[in-house]
Amino acid sequence: GRCAAGWGLSRRPSPLTVSAGPSVTLGGAVMQGGGSSGEFMFEFDEDKIFHVDLENKKTIWRLPDFGKFTSFEAQGALGNIAFLRKNMEIMIQRSNRTRAENVPPEVMVYPENPVELGEPKILICFVTKFSPPVLNVTWFKNGQTVEKGVEETDFYPRDQDNSFRKFSYLTFIPEPNDIYTCQVEHWGLSTLWVLAPFPHTAPRTISLPCLTPSVCVCVCVGCVIGSLLHAKALRPMMIGV
Repeated sequence: GRCAAGWGLSRRPSPLTVSAGPSVTLGGAVMQGGGSSGEFMFEFDEDKIFHVDLENKKTIWRLPDFGKFTSFEAQGALGNIAFLRKNMEIMIQRSNRTRAENVPPEVMVYPENPVELGEPKILICFVTKFSPPVLNVTWFKNGQTVEKGVEETDFYPRDQDNSFRKFSYLTFIPEPNDIYTCQVEHWGLSTLWVLAPFPHTAPRTISLPCLTPSVCVCVCVGCVIGSLLHAKALRPMMIGV
């Protein structure tokens, strides 16, 4: 979260192991200011293997079967986080509490599989290349907030540039004319990006309650994805469908 005294970020990767082939196993720990407890996770070829529940001192495998082939002691993650916390305090003091740069995210929305009307499907909101790892994702259906059927991943590190990525999943049943919107809020955003579809039905107008700073991406079920619109964040947004 934000803190009046300033914000700091420290990232200490665990040892990197490279196999004989092109696959890479990467472990990383993240700590930031503002009262955050931090995050510790491992991934293989950018797929998450596990993270550590720091509060309950427990290793959480992304798939239960992963824990049958290997193990990880949660206490090791706590040691990494303690190391990061100490280093972060030193970095904040040395930088005279200078705020870190806010890097805005890129956002994409797409279905997991081809959409069929009346059949349960999953929409994916992929948010990437952002920093710090402080971000809110909200789903809307026809302008109304959706809370049921929503799942999110942890913040995954991008080793290429020390930024982060995150997935949000919405389980839904496609019906004609429905519009699903993924709203993303991040400190680095100052404008509004809207992906609007070409309509196949008679025009109608809805208001999407996007907040500043945020990104909104719209998906119209059964329609072809259309043009990219750019609008100022402080102006009301209306989309004809």
